[in-house]
Amino acid sequence: MRIISHRIILDTLILPLSVIFDLPLAIYDRHVITLILSTKHIDMNSSTRIACVMVGLPARGKTYIAQKVCRYLQWLSVSTKVFNVGNYRRKLHGAHQMHSFFDPHNTEGESARKEAALEALKDMIKWFLEEDGTVAIFDATNSTRERRCMIIDYCKKYDVQVMFIESICQDESLILQNIMDVKLSSPDYKDMDPEKAAEDFRARISHYEEAYETLNEMKNESDYTYAKLINVGSQVMINMIQGYLQSRIVYYLMNLHILPRNIFFSRHGESVYNLEGKIGGDSKLSPRGRKYALALPELIKANLGDQPLTVWTSTLKRTIETAKHLQYPKLQWKALDELDAGVCDGMTYEEIEAKYPEDYFNRDEDKFNYRYRGGEVIISI
Repeated sequence: MRIISHRIILDTLILPLSVIFDLPLAIYDRHVITLILSTKHIDMNSSTRIACVMVGLPARGKTYIAQKVCRYLQWLSVSTKVFNVGNYRRKLHGAHQMHSFFDPHNTEGESARKEAALEALKDMIKWFLEEDGTVAIFDATNSTRERRCMIIDYCKKYDVQVMFIESICQDESLILQNIMDVKLSSPDYKDMDPEKAAEDFRARISHYEEAYETLNEMKNESDYTYAKLINVGSQVMINMIQGYLQSRIVYYLMNLHILPRNIFFSRHGESVYNLEGKIGGDSKLSPRGRKYALALPELIKANLGDQPLTVWTSTLKRTIETAKHLQYPKLQWKALDELDAGVCDGMTYEEIEAKYPEDYFNRDEDKFNYRYRGGEVIISI
């Protein structure tokens, strides 16, 4: 799987910017979006309840993955919530627990951690029953067969499907980076010397490694539904995936980027229709727009140097011409085309107001209802 470090997107996006950074490549395709909108209600209108149970050693990106999956499902209008067992443990037993608290031979610590897990499970079930939740993400290490069996048995009582998501990482540099970037800033190590905190956290990891049992290691969990992500998704193993929502989650996990990426946005250069005040259409760039296209490569080089880029444009002439002089690989996606103006395509706002006076909303006064009314009455779907 190729990771592109930088991207430029030309023209208006038809997806919310709050989620554009997380979406897998293929989801931009119109047919995929249509599929989501038309089929997601199968699960939404049923009694489907899924507990996504994270599995893995500390500093393997479990919480990051949990938050990303939650955000993605919420974008699909799926009622989703994360239950972080670490927060329950801190609430019940305090934040400043040293590594010995996590020693598998520490029966008192083991009992306290199990108590936190049960409290989180109770709240999760309560959320399913009282708030009509659909997907809960149970964020903890859940690193032993015994703990996973306990979760399965508990969820079965309430007819909740369980899907395990295990994150395995053998790249020491990534683990160290996660420790330094995330773990040392957690409440567990507040006001603690960074070196001592890092030493304590490594000792905590060693305790978990002593008892860690990866999913289906002894072939005794082959009937579990699970997805294993190995080394930041470079390899993905799945087992017993069932139904639409579980499939969507796996699809997202297979396309999830954990490493940081930069995305740069550029408007297309001024078009002929811009000059004429017309909406829609597929006009070419104006002379000033062509000057912008000529200046864009130098602007990028001055700020990014020789860093690799991939350029995304819509299929419209004005964006393709804007990217013409960029010496990078280019992709054209129809999903990036401007929203279809329907019967108003090629008209000015004055012409629209004159032709459809009852349906016209002043764009500057009320952009939300302008778009809404345009989509409901004027725009041809």
